Amino acid sequence: MEHENGTGVMEFVLLGLSQTREIQLFLFVLFLIFYSVILPANILIILTIRGDPHLGSPMYFFLANLAFLDICYCSVTHPKMLGDFFSRHKTISYGDCMAQIFFIHFLGAAEIFLLMGMAFDRYVAICHPLRYASMMSREVCCALVGAAWAGGFTHSILQVVLIIRLPFCGPNELDNFFCDITQVIKLACTDVYMLEFFMFFSSGLVTVMCFIILLISYAVLLVRLRAGDPSKGTSKAASTCITHIIIVFIMFGPAIYIYCHPFHSFFLDKVVAVFHTVVFPLMNPIIYTLRNKEIISAMKRLLSRHGLWRGK
Repeated sequence: MEHENGTGVMEFVLLGLSQTREIQLFLFVLFLIFYSVILPANILIILTIRGDPHLGSPMYFFLANLAFLDICYCSVTHPKMLGDFFSRHKTISYGDCMAQIFFIHFLGAAEIFLLMGMAFDRYVAICHPLRYASMMSREVCCALVGAAWAGGFTHSILQVVLIIRLPFCGPNELDNFFCDITQVIKLACTDVYMLEFFMFFSSGLVTVMCFIILLISYAVLLVRLRAGDPSKGTSKAASTCITHIIIVFIMFGPAIYIYCHPFHSFFLDKVVAVFHTVVFPLMNPIIYTLRNKEIISAMKRLLSRHGLWRGK
């Protein structure tokens, strides 16, 4: 029985992170804890920002959207990975594999473009403070978020359209716990040199260029803040920029490693993949909440109203 595109592969076998039962149980508990923290933390951020009138600035609007993207992103691989720890035969259908690839790149690229929008917001706030309200209106913010989603969709659909045209006739083993381009493309029964080059450019070099642009942008902003008059507002703006830089490093570091080297297996591939898909979504809420007193105060007020917080 063949797939409609001519491939004889109806499913892929996921080799997972380990074949040892004890290690699998340990990883299941560890990743379940991560997942149990990611969802409530990001949901709490969204509810806090939407429910507190003091958090109505564009920066928090972008942060709420980033938290929503994290919820979606960590839901692409986590449920399947947790279920596979108790499965003797870890398989994923051809269609589900393509869907994983689509949503991973869709949501990942959308986050990159959203971070670009957040950098633009900081630029306007620092360099054009008097025009900030007009330049970063609600309509402009919604347009930037919409552009981020549209850019992510365009990037992802190009990857998937090219992959589904490839013939797969075996083998069908993926040395990972989820489907991604770098693994699947190696199983194609045809020459994929030009396709690898395109994927390297569209996923790897574009990521590097966005990373460099963001770092240069925040470096310029920090220099401008340092050269200005020292004040509480300046210190707060600098702290916000530093927080964004930390997020940029956490997100772009693993992505650059995964997509900027040749599509061959390396020792650290699985470790970096775990960090990229499991740990990274958890870091956003932790970093933003620990470094932002306004969000912490708003969260306390929200939890106090529902009887879940009794602190001062």
